[in-house]
Amino acid sequence: MENKKTSQPLNITVEARELSAPQRRVLKTVTNLMAHVMTTDEESEYFDSSSELMKLVAGAIKQANFTSIWRENEEIPYSTQALEFCLDNLTDEIQTEDIVRYDN
Repeated sequence: MENKKTSQPLNITVEARELSAPQRRVLKTVTNLMAHVMTTDEESEYFDSSSELMKLVAGAIKQANFTSIWRENEEIPYSTQALEFCLDNLTDEIQTEDIVRYDN
């Protein structure tokens, strides 16, 4: 993969009207930590920050508005079900050699 560095800032706009203050904070933290994971050149920082990023994303899933809207008839909380579903898919992704790309 070609690595072109740029000095231009990346501005990301998110529709945040329905986000609570804690949800906004976790979104900012996840975005900044992801940039750190993608650019660090230190092994310990790469592993530790990657782990922290995954924990923050799991926390964001637990804070999702969906979990407070759909509470009826749940023996297992939706956030737990969603995280288990994610882990199954992540395990499959780890075992494949392909890299998912979302750019053209």
